[in-house]
Amino acid sequence: MKTTPVVHVGTMALLALLLVPLPVQSQGGKQVTTAQTARAIAEIERLANKAIQDASVPGLAIAVVFQDKVVYAKGFGVRDVNMRQPVGADTVFQLASVSKPIGATVVAKLVGEGKISWDSKISHLDPYFEMFDPWVTREITIRDLYAHRSGLPEHAGDLLEDLGCSRTEILHCLRYQHPGSSFRSKYAYTNFGLSEAGFAAAKAYGLEWEVASEQKLYKPLGMNSTSSRYADFVARTDKALGHVLIDGRWVQKHQRDPDAQSPAGGVSSSVNDLAKWIRLRLANGKFDGTQIVDENALAETHRPHMLTGFNPLNGLPGFYGLGWNVGYDQQGRLRLNHSGAFGLGAATYVNLVPGEQLGIVVLTNASPIGLVEGLGMIFIDTALYGKSTQDWLTLFKRVYSDPASIGIVPGPDYSKPPASPTSPLKNEAYLGTYTNHFFGDISIIEKGGGLAMVAGPQKWTFPMKPYDRDAFIYETTGENAIGTSAIRFTIGADGKASQALVEHLNEHGEGMFKRVEARR
Repeated sequence: MKTTPVVHVGTMALLALLLVPLPVQSQGGKQVTTAQTARAIAEIERLANKAIQDASVPGLAIAVVFQDKVVYAKGFGVRDVNMRQPVGADTVFQLASVSKPIGATVVAKLVGEGKISWDSKISHLDPYFEMFDPWVTREITIRDLYAHRSGLPEHAGDLLEDLGCSRTEILHCLRYQHPGSSFRSKYAYTNFGLSEAGFAAAKAYGLEWEVASEQKLYKPLGMNSTSSRYADFVARTDKALGHVLIDGRWVQKHQRDPDAQSPAGGVSSSVNDLAKWIRLRLANGKFDGTQIVDENALAETHRPHMLTGFNPLNGLPGFYGLGWNVGYDQQGRLRLNHSGAFGLGAATYVNLVPGEQLGIVVLTNASPIGLVEGLGMIFIDTALYGKSTQDWLTLFKRVYSDPASIGIVPGPDYSKPPASPTSPLKNEAYLGTYTNHFFGDISIIEKGGGLAMVAGPQKWTFPMKPYDRDAFIYETTGENAIGTSAIRFTIGADGKASQALVEHLNEHGEGMFKRVEARR
């Protein structure tokens, strides 16, 4: 069974750079017209229908906002390949990281109410949260975490979530995570760092994040199909289930529970609801003439806070604001976007041009293949310039199908055995409990005559197969699964393993586990 490779969500930084617009001939500051928008809508509708006909994805939904009106909202394809119900504009999708700019809107609402600011220290709001360095713990702010400049390495904590750790357990373990860079010196995308900022902001008002999101944003906008709780998504009748591509066919196999990182990836919504949120964003916090979110607090999210890099296509810089990728085009227009992706079955994208009062959101119920970014960029280009500045669908398809093309180095290939493998020692040499501060304990047990690793608070079991002497292979699971990985043991003078290196957990050097000596 062949599964299509999934690009790690860590590629969002490079995707944001590619989404910085290419230089085009200036149109003299001419604003987008209703006719231009209509032509752009017709083009993406044509491409959306083609994507469904070609089985590029099972289902998708699109909404467009222009000049404070919802000018387009439509669904395509099916919610679930097994039941075949159609997708509509009210069908609820999981948003993955498009949750980040939505969450930033919630925090802006809380900032505007006055108890906190973007520069409130986490140590004052949530004294139980700690970073590796005590001085960083004292100084880190909501702004730092929403701008991904905390010093945490990219995606810190995500693998703990894959092992079944709870929100509380993961945030506690971040105090053991060695920094990837010095504080405020480097951009590094972290779901749990940003989530902690959201949790802490809501705590200042005595609210859980999910309640704060509902009370402060969803209810005032009438976003009745939107929630930051996974249980609410599951309970919806009209929902799009996640799909993964296996042997060239979309299969409904998994469903991602993102509650642990709700501010970063836990929102579910429909395009009809999201169009209301886009209207608020483009109207500087107003909705139907009422100021829902403070304009100044919201404006902070649109400002560049960290340089993310330079676009390989045009050399233009890209930035991260607070929950948004931020860029500027040749005409000086502010451009805001964000992608979302679950390898277990979701791909989403939002793109706004505030100066033109123009925005689009594209949602799918399939693991990412670049379609949502491609459609979104084609729409914006066509509305602004009359045509695409790039073959966006081909470009993003290449990005997602070949991670090496954007600098992602694949891990060791364990699909073939070594030429002359050495047999392992007897099982007794490896059995036992191994520990480290970050991931906790793993146990190596006997199972079915062989060995297995038991890991995580749910005691998940991973059967191991001998590979070469003291190296064993196993199949990874979860959102960040990479297929086959290895466990390598170091044998001590007593002929027993003294430590185990779990390669999949060693992305940031945290994958070494030391044997716990049995009590006598």
